[in-house]
Amino acid sequence: MPQKRTSVKRIRVDKKRHERNLKIKKEIKKEIKKFRALVSAKNLAEAKVTLRKVFSLLDKAAKKRIIHPNTASRRKSRLATRALSA
Repeated sequence: MPQKRTSVKRIRVDKKRHERNLKIKKEIKKEIKKFRALVSAKNLAEAKVTLRKVFSLLDKAAKKRIIHPNTASRRKSRLATRALSA
């Protein structure tokens, strides 16, 4: 256990950030699964709406550096390709 007050605070802050980041990552994964299910079911109208939401979530996460910007770009590209091929 750290002795300095700043170290104790750092642990508290890191824990809060970690939990927030996990929440955002789970939200992204949930929406991607939803999108893939819609594409598999050939429900393209709803898939497009979900794809826009996924893009938004990925962009926001990349902007906050929760995920790397290149990772967000790669995922967006792959999802867009999947949407077009369906």
